[in-house]
Amino acid sequence: MRTVEEVSPPKVSILVATLNSELTIEGCLKAICELNYPKDLLEIIVVDGCSMDGTLEIAEKYHVKVISAPLNAPAAYNYALKIVSSDVIGFIDADAKVEKEWLNKLVAYLDKPQVAGISGGIETWNKENVWARSIGYDLENRYARLKKSVVRIATMNLLMKKKVIEEVGGFDEHLPSQYDTDLGFRVTNRGYKLLFEPDAKCYHFNRSTVRAYFRQQLQYGKNTVKLYFKHSKLIKGDGITDFGMNIQPLLLLAVASFFLLGLPEVLRFLWYASVFLLGSIFVYYVFSAVKLAVKFKDAVAMLLVMLYFVRALAWFTGAVITTVSFLAGDRR
Repeated sequence: MRTVEEVSPPKVSILVATLNSELTIEGCLKAICELNYPKDLLEIIVVDGCSMDGTLEIAEKYHVKVISAPLNAPAAYNYALKIVSSDVIGFIDADAKVEKEWLNKLVAYLDKPQVAGISGGIETWNKENVWARSIGYDLENRYARLKKSVVRIATMNLLMKKKVIEEVGGFDEHLPSQYDTDLGFRVTNRGYKLLFEPDAKCYHFNRSTVRAYFRQQLQYGKNTVKLYFKHSKLIKGDGITDFGMNIQPLLLLAVASFFLLGLPEVLRFLWYASVFLLGSIFVYYVFSAVKLAVKFKDAVAMLLVMLYFVRALAWFTGAVITTVSFLAGDRR
């Protein structure tokens, strides 16, 4: 791989999709504007989904192109791709900020014809909040499992070749979340490579309350079912979301099913199965949280026991909502 100093750096268009992001958009755009990269080769486009807070006012303070349209994130990206003037597209979430050398560390990898995209490592932005810090430990641990070549990667921080995105048909606008997993699967299915470079740092503003985390994961649950209807092979999981995570909502379904089936006295013995399964899940969560508490030398990671339950419940609820809608005839 040649370094960015050995070749003429390409022009890069960075897309930021926003919606009511006034808490983080300034930090996000400030970091992008401070990237150590030739300013004449950097285009920044904010596509706002009609925010009702101060997101637009903050964004307009920076030298960026701002577009306001009632679009979800994948639709916003598809819209922006039609107007960008670069062959290399950067995606950075509105609740994320990147280090100054992020772009330099990633862009040279795209010199290889077979490489379609590359992403950097993820750390926590708002570490002062214990819930956000715990969520960050889980994310950092999952990303630490990744090898250099991956099946998919989040658009939280990602560089991709525009022509490859267009070749696979762009983003699926029917997936308000999980659209990046879908895109990555289609890209790698074409024989292209997606790479992961942990040394290029991105800092994500994680959810800071249990309620906010549940709402986020509920959307993931809804769209993960849609994703699996579309790509059944993904059920087995990947480096970021493995099969063990995917099966947890089904285990909660089994717990609830055994309990309900055991309501008649003749089947009351099923309650023991329900309690045993729930207890096994709890022990597994405690074991997993203890490992991360030791790894990161922070007892706050024990909050993950609750967050793991919240995530599994949210995914289960989201899956039920989507499945019921699908059976009712909603194929969107």
